[in-house]
Amino acid sequence: MKIIKSWLFVCSWFFYSMSVLAVNVNTAPAEEISKQLNGVGAAKAEAIVTYRTQNGAFKTLEDLSKVKGIGAATLDKNRENIEFDVKP
Repeated sequence: MKIIKSWLFVCSWFFYSMSVLAVNVNTAPAEEISKQLNGVGAAKAEAIVTYRTQNGAFKTLEDLSKVKGIGAATLDKNRENIEFDVKP
């Protein structure tokens, strides 16, 4: 029983930490985007929000790469930290 409880704790902590680190680029404000993504400062984060407002939600990393200043290197560094879910 102790092993099961320990395993459940580890699994829940893992999923919690993953959700804390990831940022939803379709809903997050610029400040959160710049804090959570490596190599993305205030100006690039604002560019992401502006692009999203003008063009709609991002669906893929390729969509995000259309934002000026967001290239392959930035996306590669942050691939695991980017979410695209659109919440109703």
